[in-house]
Amino acid sequence: MNGLYEDNDGIYSMLAPFYDSFNGEIDYKKWAKFIDRIVRNNFPGNAEYILDLGCGTGNLTLELAKLGYDMIGADISDEMLDIARKKADKERQKNILWICQDMTEFELYGTVEAVVSSLDCVNHLLSEEDVQKCFSLVHNYLVPNGVFIFDINSRFKFENVYGQNVYAFETDDAFCCWENDYSDKDKICDFYITLFKKQNDGKYVRTDSFQSEKMYETDKIRELLEKSGMQLLSVYSDIDFGRVDEKSERIHFVARAI
Repeated sequence: MNGLYEDNDGIYSMLAPFYDSFNGEIDYKKWAKFIDRIVRNNFPGNAEYILDLGCGTGNLTLELAKLGYDMIGADISDEMLDIARKKADKERQKNILWICQDMTEFELYGTVEAVVSSLDCVNHLLSEEDVQKCFSLVHNYLVPNGVFIFDINSRFKFENVYGQNVYAFETDDAFCCWENDYSDKDKICDFYITLFKKQNDGKYVRTDSFQSEKMYETDKIRELLEKSGMQLLSVYSDIDFGRVDEKSERIHFVARAI
């Protein structure tokens, strides 16, 4: 077996072919309905255009497109977007524009009524300055009263689920080992990831990768939203509109451009 190394930015390119298998328990159809309900309840008018920021392989983007929205799927990984495009072509979804762009530097051709960013994309921004850049751009491309829906991993998850734990994921064609190292001082969790990918000859190629996430408190997110010209409307612990408590692993935010 040969060892190859991917840096932090390359992790999702490395995992792209197996990303859906590793996240197979997620109900994207239900998640899309959760977003649809929030948009309908909070945007005063008919929302047509939604940006899915950090769309990955496009599962949520596709489900929102099926609900009738004109979608923009943005991601930094060409490999992820290539899989998303193939899915859209297979399902004959033509109302999606795919763009390869960074969350802190993206540019759109016009405004949208809503922006979504799911599965802790914001945690991948490792400084408050980068979160502020992202939020400011979201505000710039939202119409007045446009809705911003996103989620982060909570303090509880960083301390108790990530922590110093080790996880393993396996599919028919790959084995992935995920080792965590959370620093309470820096509020950053480093992930050391090893992927064994099966080749046509039955042998496995090893690739090692590294990435990090930063823990943000709800009050800090509220502060950065307000600095960006947005108002925090509500928070939920899940896509059933559950109440956030001290053991919530994920926090969903709903904000409005003002």
